[in-house]
Amino acid sequence: MHTDREKEAKDLERKLLWVTIIDTPGAILVGLALYGKFGANGNAFHPLLNNDTVLAAMFAVGGAIMAWGSWQVITIARRRAKLLGLR
Repeated sequence: MHTDREKEAKDLERKLLWVTIIDTPGAILVGLALYGKFGANGNAFHPLLNNDTVLAAMFAVGGAIMAWGSWQVITIARRRAKLLGLR
């Protein structure tokens, strides 16, 4: 039984790694959208970052990815804590 817990804990660590990898593009999208909206002042390094419609879409998609990633991290952390008897 102890090995089953260790295996499940290792699986949870692997899932957590994948969630953080998948969550990275969301953070990049939000960061670029923030740069385009507040930092570039209409003179961004790429013309798409000067378009408010594109920036809104980047906020929406990036925010959704980040929200999903946050939910997954919380879920995995709870399962891991319960598995290891920390909770």
